[in-house]
Amino acid sequence: MAGMTVAAASAPAHAFNPRDTSVQMFHWKWTDIAKECSSFLGPQGYGGVQISPPSSANRGSNWWDIYQPVDYTNLTSKMGTGAELQAMINTCHAAGVRVYADIVVNHLAAGSGTSTAGANWVAASSYPRFSAADFHPACDIQGSDYSNNRNAVTQCRLVGLPDLDTGASYVQGQIRNYLSSLIGMGIDGFRFDAAKHIRQSDLQTIVNGVTHTTTAGEPLWITQEIITDGTVDRNSYLSIGTINEFKYATAMKETFRNLNGASISQMRSIMGTPGNWGGTWGFFTDSSKATVFINNWDTERNGDSMNASNRSGATNDTQGSKRYDLANIFMLAWPYGEAQVHSGFIFTDTNADAPAASPFDANGNPLINQQWDFIHRWADIANMVAFRAVTSGQGVDNFTSGSANQIAFNRGGKGFVAINNEFSAWNQSFQTLLPAGTYCNVVHGVANAGKTACTADAVVVAANGTVTLSIPANGGNTVPAVALHINQKLGGASNDTTAPRCQLA
Repeated sequence: MAGMTVAAASAPAHAFNPRDTSVQMFHWKWTDIAKECSSFLGPQGYGGVQISPPSSANRGSNWWDIYQPVDYTNLTSKMGTGAELQAMINTCHAAGVRVYADIVVNHLAAGSGTSTAGANWVAASSYPRFSAADFHPACDIQGSDYSNNRNAVTQCRLVGLPDLDTGASYVQGQIRNYLSSLIGMGIDGFRFDAAKHIRQSDLQTIVNGVTHTTTAGEPLWITQEIITDGTVDRNSYLSIGTINEFKYATAMKETFRNLNGASISQMRSIMGTPGNWGGTWGFFTDSSKATVFINNWDTERNGDSMNASNRSGATNDTQGSKRYDLANIFMLAWPYGEAQVHSGFIFTDTNADAPAASPFDANGNPLINQQWDFIHRWADIANMVAFRAVTSGQGVDNFTSGSANQIAFNRGGKGFVAINNEFSAWNQSFQTLLPAGTYCNVVHGVANAGKTACTADAVVVAANGTVTLSIPANGGNTVPAVALHINQKLGGASNDTTAPRCQLA
């Protein structure tokens, strides 16, 4: 579980979906998230939705304006009003989906202007609840500081943004009031933006001052943005909550793009395996301390990860390849950390604000991959949410590689996955450990309501648990992967002792 469990639940929880997988709904409006919780996220099994920062902020024309807060006591943002936020929380809860809020408390808005709530501010001197005395002295973080100057990293300005004195009791009180207000509305957890720029002792004191039980009776979920550098001790922040594991995004980029000699066949050595996590890259030995993702809104723009929606001229992992889909399939099949799917918008300018257009047409139908990417609805990714939940707690068995870019493994006797990131077909027999029978390959489709047929390809597992597959090459129209799990087995079991070949069209 990626949220930090620091208190026992004091009341019966909502009938929430398993928390194995959540989705970052970057820059989505509250009303649209509410609609999506009811129509898709809840029914599909997503356990949570992480929303963009809910506070009054800079009202400029760039996406990053929402990360420049002005007033924590007013929740009118580019995403909607406080009333719309409350309605969205209630709707998502009713659909079985938790709501996690991205929180910006390291700094306030730079420059001067009028906020999304209509309040005026002047950088580092005048805000609705803060004055000049509430900031650290003006200094800017230099690139070299990340190697040897921890004080500068935590007390100087990140990209010129006025740095709140988070060690001061008044500032801590204002932040605690903000967090408590959101918890009271039903927010189920927080992602602390720029957490490594806040001293651990300051953030610990702030978090210790709020309840750690949600209105639904669950432990408060907390994760923190901490990008490894030469000064930060990530482990010291684990007493507060879990960590956004940026090494994971880097590993996915390097292995699926074959950078620096890396390939997906090296996953076990890079990050380890259940019971022996860590690997050569130094991942957390307790994977429950990590929140993992293929990309987030920052990394898809700055080149630090794979991406699906960056059309600015950067490498795009959906153009001429299905490796972005494959990486998400791997993430949702591999039992490291709590997984987050990212869903945002398509852009050609890395600073561009979110589209003004609704993600839905006039009849409420999703406009997928038009302006909003709807990655959480891509069927091959969305269907893996149930795979992750079904296989939770299972180990990794029979890890097999064909070429360096082809891997397959079992998740105990509950799931099997094979991924072909090679530009040639993979023809091989595998031990799935699954009971004999016919299964739907959830990468391409699922069983009908009566579990009498699959909406796409079916795979027959022989009595000895084996199957022979022909997985197409990467680069075509078909996502070249197979994922089977016990909840997608058609009625009846096969008595066939051979391993039939399944050709994936």
